[in-house]
Amino acid sequence: MTATNSSNRCLMWFRADLRTVDNTALIQACQKYHSVLAVFIATPEQWASHDVAPIQIDFMRRRLAVLQSQLAELNIPLRIEAVADFNAVPDCLTTLAHDWQAEHVFCNKQYEWNERQRDMAAGHALAEAGIKFSALEDTCVLPAGSVLTRQGESFRVYTPFRREWLRLFQQSPALAQPVPQPVSPYDCADRFGSVIETNFEPSWMNYPMADSSRWPVEENSIRDALMRFCIEHIADYGEQRDFPAVEGTSKLSPYLAIGALSARQCVSAILHEYPHAIEKQDAGPFVWLNEIIWREFYRHLIEAYPKVSRAQPFVGWTRQVTWHSDKAALARWQQGETGFPIVDAAMRQLKATGWMHNRLRMITASFLTKDLLIHWQAGEQWFMSHLIDGDLASNNGGWQWAASTGTDAQPYFRVFNPTTQGKKFDPNGEFIRIWVKELENVPDKYIHTPHEWSGAASLEYPTPMVDHKLARLHAIEAFKQAKATS
Repeated sequence: MTATNSSNRCLMWFRADLRTVDNTALIQACQKYHSVLAVFIATPEQWASHDVAPIQIDFMRRRLAVLQSQLAELNIPLRIEAVADFNAVPDCLTTLAHDWQAEHVFCNKQYEWNERQRDMAAGHALAEAGIKFSALEDTCVLPAGSVLTRQGESFRVYTPFRREWLRLFQQSPALAQPVPQPVSPYDCADRFGSVIETNFEPSWMNYPMADSSRWPVEENSIRDALMRFCIEHIADYGEQRDFPAVEGTSKLSPYLAIGALSARQCVSAILHEYPHAIEKQDAGPFVWLNEIIWREFYRHLIEAYPKVSRAQPFVGWTRQVTWHSDKAALARWQQGETGFPIVDAAMRQLKATGWMHNRLRMITASFLTKDLLIHWQAGEQWFMSHLIDGDLASNNGGWQWAASTGTDAQPYFRVFNPTTQGKKFDPNGEFIRIWVKELENVPDKYIHTPHEWSGAASLEYPTPMVDHKLARLHAIEAFKQAKATS
């Protein structure tokens, strides 16, 4: 489409949408303006306060270099700025727009509370400077606030949300859009050199530098990973996704987290390969689509219920739960020294790689919140500070689900037995042996209960730190008392 303002310029403000394919704000900017400058504003102190993992910062840094090259093909320079936190963003953005002589700033909406406050402040500052500001719907397949009950309210339970989401999507499928056409070139090399700032490195965080290089960031690699999964693995996804020793999941969540890949691209890929995926709800393609809809659900929740992204439980009375403040127990969980092999293997995988299998996220979260009765926020923070795919909506939603403080809370039933879970999903201990080297030579029969093995005395591995049966009863009682108190 031809630009409608041939003599004017605009800014495209990138955040968690580091792609040129299927980027709503970028498409609008390129369609409506003759010249476009792209900007990414690093906010290291804000990231630190949000517990953003060093490995995710490194991942974004590497992806930005790819994005810079992709934008250059569209005649769009990428400027990377660095300020302390969100409070400094409005002035930075306004100054850049003024220097660029831009009359409009485009971006894609973010639903988290702090991000929404930042955008309101930015919009106000830009308006005072006579500059338009447009925050567009992009991060969800169906915009937050568009999937409602018959009473016009937001859903609080997943299954009816999914039912309505599918109905709306089938009425009007929202599929991926192509890369926009190039805009007119603009020579800005002198004033807007595209240099990734040195203070974009995560040295300001109190964590070691993390290397994300095992995750490719090139466009072809990401697209190939998506299509390879859809062609080669998605048919078996329903049967294989819960087994951590099997390559049964897509491992695309890191790309979704930073917006190198959109949810619409994923849905489009499913329907391209399996046009009837929605009708066949017991097959692998729909099972994976279901996971994408879960992701949507948590985003719709944080938009409708801001308290969720403000460190509050979704279910109000669970604020009365008496959590244990046990730093030693928390540390053992964090380091993978609980004495429960499947829990320890998962926690060690997280610390070593910045990623954890989804089934293991549920097991480890249940163990912390139910067996140890430690506050879910301690686990949420630990995950965010280590996950390459850290994402507030999904991470918070998953933790509150496991802790029975979120939607569809089941405090009296949702207590995973870590030993039973290990036997079910890693029956021969293949995954455990990868990450818990102390147990390499334990016979299969005892891999989930190594302390019962006759050779246990020779193992440098801790005995279970709790009795699960007793811990389960204590957790259920704690929730009962909390509800009675409220």
